[in-house]
Amino acid sequence: MPLTVPSDNSDSGAIASGEIDDSPMTADNPDPFAPIVGQCDDMQKMFRLIDRVADTDSTILLNGETGTGKGLIAKALHQSSYRRNQPFVQINCGAIPENLLESELFGHVRGAFTGATAPKKGKFEQAHGGTIFLDEIGDMSPDLQVKVLRALEEREFEPVGGCKTVKVDVRVIAATHRDLKQRVKEGLFREDLFYRLYVIPIEIAPLRARKADIPLLAEYFMQKFNREKNMAVVGMAEQALAFMTDYDWPGNVRELKNVIERVVVIKGEGEILAGDLPDELRSVECSMGSGGVELSSDGICLNTAVSEFEKNLIFQSLEKTQWVKKKAAKLLQLKRTTLVEKIKRHDLQQLRSA
Repeated sequence: MPLTVPSDNSDSGAIASGEIDDSPMTADNPDPFAPIVGQCDDMQKMFRLIDRVADTDSTILLNGETGTGKGLIAKALHQSSYRRNQPFVQINCGAIPENLLESELFGHVRGAFTGATAPKKGKFEQAHGGTIFLDEIGDMSPDLQVKVLRALEEREFEPVGGCKTVKVDVRVIAATHRDLKQRVKEGLFREDLFYRLYVIPIEIAPLRARKADIPLLAEYFMQKFNREKNMAVVGMAEQALAFMTDYDWPGNVRELKNVIERVVVIKGEGEILAGDLPDELRSVECSMGSGGVELSSDGICLNTAVSEFEKNLIFQSLEKTQWVKKKAAKLLQLKRTTLVEKIKRHDLQQLRSA
């Protein structure tokens, strides 16, 4: 069945996990996890775990690939805790040069280094009473890891260049796309800091492992960009949605969002067809990966998978032969009439001008 966008133009649609949420976090939000789309088994299991630990002070380590929504989940955890009325402060430990990161985390006193013309509070002090989110903590240098470990264990530190100890009360949420256990083995991450962070680990599944959520995410983003860009896209054809589902999405939900924005803006109105999608989504390699269709925990319809595999092979043969059906049929070891029937059944003709 083709994917269609409901006629309701309200802004109550969910923000997909992986979306960079620029909306302010409000203390009276009745359901902070409502913005996170996910109906597959892996996501539901994660939601149940989060529900049990959100309103505690236990340290949480979010692990997931880039674009899976670690930042959005961290915000929702904060909003679900008793600290919701206090600051939520986040810092990307991998995006700040090492010589500046210590000052960003712990602050500095006047004259601590060249350019420090005034004292500055660090992120830990800014987050006092609330939550600090240490994103990409796996990229932090070993020297700084020692100081962070002390701050986490003792809830105190000295600003750069200072001698006065600052005490803080913060809830710590950390996140990384790296395998911290492996980095510990390689000597790149302190073992004691790892175990200090590894209190409640939460794994966030990549989009390729929760393909059942792709139609929901695609629908949300179509609604979003229809409103924001004043477009009139009404849905997605079945074949286009099949290509979307087959694709592995190495950039996860962030990549899906960008693709939908591009397609909606260029299409403008009407139904999104397979030919409107980027080339990488329509290649047979996308659906086959390195050795076959990936079977997720949600299972798969064998008949649909076989049909999609056939469709992709036929499309590839047509592309290789510039849509000369006789040559394409020869590549597939089929009669020309049989190939023509399959082209009609899979509605492939619309892709010729793509």
